[in-house]
Amino acid sequence: MNALRWGSGIPLAAFLVFMGSQKFTTPNPVFSYIAEQSGMAIFEPTIRLLVGVSELAAAALILTGLFLGMARGLGGVLSLGVIGGAIVFHLSPWLGVNAPMAYDEAGAYVTSPMLFVMALVFFAFSAVQVFAERDHVPILRDHS
Repeated sequence: MNALRWGSGIPLAAFLVFMGSQKFTTPNPVFSYIAEQSGMAIFEPTIRLLVGVSELAAAALILTGLFLGMARGLGGVLSLGVIGGAIVFHLSPWLGVNAPMAYDEAGAYVTSPMLFVMALVFFAFSAVQVFAERDHVPILRDHS
């Protein structure tokens, strides 16, 4: 079980730090695109910053949790929620599987399915993390 914890926890935390830190740069093409498509300006920058904070908090819980099981489990649950939300948006008409990743020289969006694939992979890592720590997460603990 330790190999599962470390094997899913370290790459998941690294991914969350990488993706979360990108949310603090000026406009993110994904959130700008969702704001444009949905007509809801709250996505850029408000939701973008909340997602970034959530990703960094999940990473911190997972890394702290390498020594404290409950923190790691809660970090897994938080990352499952954040990445699950990303998958939902990728499957929505507001974003799509081919998400904008950057802007070209003319300011148009450059799209790719890479973010969707990464979300699926790290959603699985989050699920493994939650499974490995199920005894340390109060809502998942067997209370019998």
